[in-house]
Amino acid sequence: MGGAPIVRGRTGPHRAAGMPGPARALGRRGRVVARGALVLVAAALAFGPVATGGVLAAGAATPTSVATTKARITANWKAFFAGSTPAARKITLLQDGSRFAAIIRGQATSPMAKSVAAKVAKVTITSSTNAKVRYSLTVGGKTALANQTGTAVLQRGTWKVGVASFCALLALEQVTTPACPKKK
Repeated sequence: MGGAPIVRGRTGPHRAAGMPGPARALGRRGRVVARGALVLVAAALAFGPVATGGVLAAGAATPTSVATTKARITANWKAFFAGSTPAARKITLLQDGSRFAAIIRGQATSPMAKSVAAKVAKVTITSSTNAKVRYSLTVGGKTALANQTGTAVLQRGTWKVGVASFCALLALEQVTTPACPKKK
């Protein structure tokens, strides 16, 4: 099967190359490579940064992908803490959010919660699935909790507010739940 060139024609490239089936192509150095494998590589290159939120899993990232990832994290943090965001959406923006659904739904009915907003000052990507977020929370436009550090976690392709951050805020409110990890 070695070095036969692919010739396009009515019989198809696989027949001209003397190959038994369609979807065959010559790879580098004359090796035969299944076209399906080429498609998978192309898809991984095209969609890999999307699946990891813009940061390549191997740790290498382009300035554009880092900026895109930081923007996604910022947007999701703002949406999670925004009083106007429906509880169902907030649940999807919290790491393991379904474990906290009752608390999030309960907070959504609070008049004070409706006036909360987050201001994200800085996002630092720490790995392909974690980031550090420096933020402040405002209530009615006034800073209520300034200069906090939290975590963002990439879960199922979405950057979410980390459980540790949410549980720390619940502790400030003196709210306990079995969903929060116990401190040792």
